[in-house]
Amino acid sequence: MKYHLIGIGGTGMGALAGLLKAAGHEVRGSDAGVYPPMSDQLAALGIPIFESFAPGNLAWGPDKVVVGNVCSADHVEVVEAQRLGLPLASLPGTLGDELLASRHSIVVAGTHGKTTTASLLAWILIQAGRDPSYFVGGVPLDMRSGFRLGSGEEFVVEGDEYDSAFFDKGSKFFHYRPRTAILSSVELDHVDIFSSMSAVRAAFDRFVALVPADGLLVVSADQAEARASAERASHCRVETYSVRWDDSASRADTATEDLSGEVITRESPPRSEVPATWEATQVDYLKSGRCRFELRRGGERYDAYETILGGGHNVGNAVAAIAVAHSLGVGKDVIRAAVGSFSGVARRQQFRGVAQGVYVLDDYAHHPTAVARTLLGLRRRFRGRRVVALYEPRSATSRRNTFQSEFVSAFAHADAVVIGPLHDPSRIPASERFDPEKLARDLHQRGTSATYLTRIDDIVTHAVELVRPGDVAVVFSSGSFGGIHEKLLAALGDAVIPARPRDIGEIRAVLKSVDLDWQDLRDEDWKHFYVLINETGLVGCVAIEVFGEDAVLRSLAVKQAARGNGYGWMLADTAINQTRRRGVRRLYLVTEKFASDFFAEKHGFRVVDQSLVSSDVVQSSSFKGSRNRGKNPIAMRLDL
Repeated sequence: MKYHLIGIGGTGMGALAGLLKAAGHEVRGSDAGVYPPMSDQLAALGIPIFESFAPGNLAWGPDKVVVGNVCSADHVEVVEAQRLGLPLASLPGTLGDELLASRHSIVVAGTHGKTTTASLLAWILIQAGRDPSYFVGGVPLDMRSGFRLGSGEEFVVEGDEYDSAFFDKGSKFFHYRPRTAILSSVELDHVDIFSSMSAVRAAFDRFVALVPADGLLVVSADQAEARASAERASHCRVETYSVRWDDSASRADTATEDLSGEVITRESPPRSEVPATWEATQVDYLKSGRCRFELRRGGERYDAYETILGGGHNVGNAVAAIAVAHSLGVGKDVIRAAVGSFSGVARRQQFRGVAQGVYVLDDYAHHPTAVARTLLGLRRRFRGRRVVALYEPRSATSRRNTFQSEFVSAFAHADAVVIGPLHDPSRIPASERFDPEKLARDLHQRGTSATYLTRIDDIVTHAVELVRPGDVAVVFSSGSFGGIHEKLLAALGDAVIPARPRDIGEIRAVLKSVDLDWQDLRDEDWKHFYVLINETGLVGCVAIEVFGEDAVLRSLAVKQAARGNGYGWMLADTAINQTRRRGVRRLYLVTEKFASDFFAEKHGFRVVDQSLVSSDVVQSSSFKGSRNRGKNPIAMRLDL
């Protein structure tokens, strides 16, 4: 079939375009403006784009027109499609009819945790060799794309409760034909379309009822509304999950030592009041910031896990994904390895860089429950360090005063808060608008340092004065917040950040300037690099290649003119810390004799015989390249 997608530049519509193209359909689309990364993604897929909305965009003869839910009935292309007699379809309707009908549809629903849980479950199935399909509303960092069309039976879908289109006000997940489902939580959200909590309950009840009698519903036992929805509406097998700990950051912690001698912080979780099929217990935080927990099924020990995902809410997300993977017959060893190697999702506590000892993170949370859980998780992960929150009220719900007081309680978990202006307040009636200045006043009265500023540059200036080395600055926004992440890192100075696609040319130039391998560097290799940016631009880089529990550090280079500032140490230190957080156990490098002392003294590497290096590492470009150049390289290893 021929599909025309109105609004193809959106995350969801662009992903649908990719899925339809992969399924063999001819796809084109239109948008008022398509920007990277979606423009690059669509171009790589060979999907033509009309760079504006116009009746003539439908002249190519599509069989069906897919309408994004931001389009109204008077949209110029909607009107033209109706004049031509072309059928209109919504995104979720198309996904359900064309791609889910013949698959085992696994739908992850709930007010919170959908993207992370669906992404982790898809990753587990990929690692199990099941070749699943998936469709999520974010970008899993391991998969680099929010969609995939595989040949396997399973199709993992993020089930959003938002409405489908102007002609279909039902929730998106009504179209997704769940055979297996996860329900993480049911709370009031999307108040622009749900008039009350009763309306939210009705939507989730209807979704739960879609799971057939021979299907499976995995539901949080810790969330009363989710449990109640399962009890009211389900007629399938139900399994519950729980995280047995208290989400109070004020509880006393005890320092203990594990078998490897690593000091960890442990909170002894209280016994869950609601018995659950799956229970996470003994939740520990390692020095790396990784989370460790044990999992019990039916009261018996099932397995133990490590994950990059932090906070009680994310432990619960992991348990839900594990429960579904188990139901699909995935083995324990595969699940454990996949959970341990999962790198998370973009904009969910995502590391954006470190500058002057200040870690800058990006988080999508825009509901008070999500904000509170994220802050609590960060306080545990960064024990003893200040957490500074920068917040932009941007989503349809957060721009309304529905949760005015709840946001005070949520942000009180931060040490300091900087609040920006309401995004596009003209779209919200004055009587319903959230008051960011009042949030700052209320937080201040409760003893939390808080400031309200209306200009991005002023927020950056204030934040630079506010933070100090060791602090964690977390940006909360469902949008770009004026590019505040990069502006803050630039203002702090000498920032080490994950490389971006546009950096690959400068990375090549830096490597060439110090006579390191650069000619074989592919455009897609940017994803392995961290770069250091100062006032002159990109002046240094380092790459990490991960092979399971082993990794290779390579391409550490600093421009000649920028040497003497400690940039090499800063790059290597950041790369090592982020590699440790990913669960890597052994970090290798190949260097010349003159540089080996630096790595030994500054970072603790030790020389090892190359015969003891794992085969994956030996076959990496670093090791093979050193031998091919005829040099006398030294292999070194750091046990993380």
